[in-house]
Amino acid sequence: MGQYYRIIFLSDSGSKGNEIIRFWIDPSVYSGIKLMEHAYFSYLLSLVESLLSKNGMFYKGRIVWAGDYGDEEQEKGENLYEMAQRVECFRISTFKQTENRYIINHTKKQYVNKTKSSDIHPLALLVAEGNQRGGGDYYGNNAELCGTWARDVISMEDEIPESYTELVCDFN
Repeated sequence: MGQYYRIIFLSDSGSKGNEIIRFWIDPSVYSGIKLMEHAYFSYLLSLVESLLSKNGMFYKGRIVWAGDYGDEEQEKGENLYEMAQRVECFRISTFKQTENRYIINHTKKQYVNKTKSSDIHPLALLVAEGNQRGGGDYYGNNAELCGTWARDVISMEDEIPESYTELVCDFN
């Protein structure tokens, strides 16, 4: 079976396993709901980039692409995908597109130069929890990097912060 995903923005407070969902985006409003149906440079990813940019409402925010086959949260009996059903889904039709070149992980002090990527947008895969558990997931080059940035503090930037190291993911 195929795994479905929701793009979830988490509160700055709340620790792993005790997450507070601020809101979520339903990818099916913009494209497909399986990871590799929407993990490309597209309108949806441009929207997410704008939310994570300096003028966006979730600049330096915690984000996760939560799969419905993802692990259950501690002592919750359900995963983030399921928990999101109780929170309002975020829908936006217009936004200011940004041209930020770098995806910055402030938690790990790493960055990705998205201009080095092919058609697959690195952000979607780097923050995807539950990858390789269903059809429509990513099984290609560097699949072990999928989810390694999930729930970390992420932003889109024009410049690389001092002392951050580059992560080359080469998803294809």
